[in-house]
Formats: sequence, C-alpha cells, structure tokens
Amino acid sequence: MSPVIEQAVQTRLVSSTPRMETVPATLRYDSADPFAVRMAFPPAATLEGIEVAWAFARDLLDTGTDRRTGLGDVRVRPYGYGRTVLEFHAAEGTAMVHIRTSDLRRFLKRTHELVPAGSEHLHLDVDHDLAELLRDAL
Repeated sequence: MSPVIEQAVQTRLVSSTPRMETVPATLRYDSADPFAVRMAFPPAATLEGIEVAWAFARDLLDTGTDRRTGLGDVRVRPYGYGRTVLEFHAAEGTAMVHIRTSDLRRFLKRTHELVPAGSEHLHLDVDHDLAELLRDAL
C-alpha cells in the first residue's frame, strides 16, 4: 500500500447569490499516482447528491497559488490576499471555489515531503501499470 496524504479543507462556493456558501472538501495525494492530486466534495455539497471528485496535476496547484494557470477542466489562480480560486469546468457548467492559500501550501508541502518535485517518475510502477493494461486487452 502506498502512502497517502489527505487533508480536509473548507472552501467557499462562488455562486450568483451574494452569499458564498461554505463547502467541505478533501484534498488527497497518493504516492502511487505521484503527478496527481484529487479534490473531493461530499454528497451534501453537490447538486447531484453524490460525491464529486476531480483529479488534476499537482503542478497546477503549485503554480496556481502564485499565478493563473490551467487551460482545461481545472484552472487555478490567486485571489486577493490569502485565497486561491479553483475553477472546475464540466459539460453541466462551471463551479468555482475559494480556498485558503495557506491550506493549499500546507497540503503541498506535505506532498513534496513524501514525493519531492522532479522525483515523481521514481514512484511510478510502470511494469504493474503495463500489466494492468495488457490484462484488460486480453
């Protein structure tokens, strides 16, 4: 079993109403998938009433705390003093959440202690992944 880091965070959902709703979320990093971070929102926080999780590059969070980044489904940018905005784009629409930059940096620091930037490739199990792909193809 690979080491996993999970951190509960509070986010603020940006909506068309003047009041921003506080929404819990969980940031997750698994050293077996060293390039990715996952952010999950519990069923009570979603329109569908089911847990929604997004996976995206750890580098996206690293860069997004200091400057705008991302061109695809997930975009990250600093916002004012001490906040970072994460935008999640899907066919159903776009969700935007504010999160404390200090929370993101604390989470990222823990992930970098586990798997330093630039050493992610050392944590990949290419033989296992290839065997899984070939198993499904047969």
